Amino acid sequence: VQLQASGGGLVQAGGSLRLSCAVSGVTFRLSTMAWYQQAPGKQRDLVAQITSGGSTNYADSVKGRFTISRDNAKNTVYLQMNSLKPEDTAIYYCNIRPWNVWGQGTLVTVSS
Repeated sequence: VQLQASGGGLVQAGGSLRLSCAVSGVTFRLSTMAWYQQAPGKQRDLVAQITSGGSTNYADSVKGRFTISRDNAKNTVYLQMNSLKPEDTAIYYCNIRPWNVWGQGTLVTVSS
């Protein structure tokens, strides 16, 4: 199982980014996909997840600003991040269940 995350970068507060995580080696459509964030010196926290059936849930801190989606034809999960805040600065990791495999992380930096 391999996960390749991309899309991070430097953005000003109020801006947007879209993260992507391409998956290979498993039957993607049967998986639950999740995005986590890990800020410097902090634990890795769940940001959003989407089940095989398309059900989603979000951390309270990102509700209304972030949207997780998946494209089963492309074996890819996305995280659309709008209205970004400096406190969103973190490394973002994708994760696939039930295999519990992590992508390499992509850095998002939001300047004030």
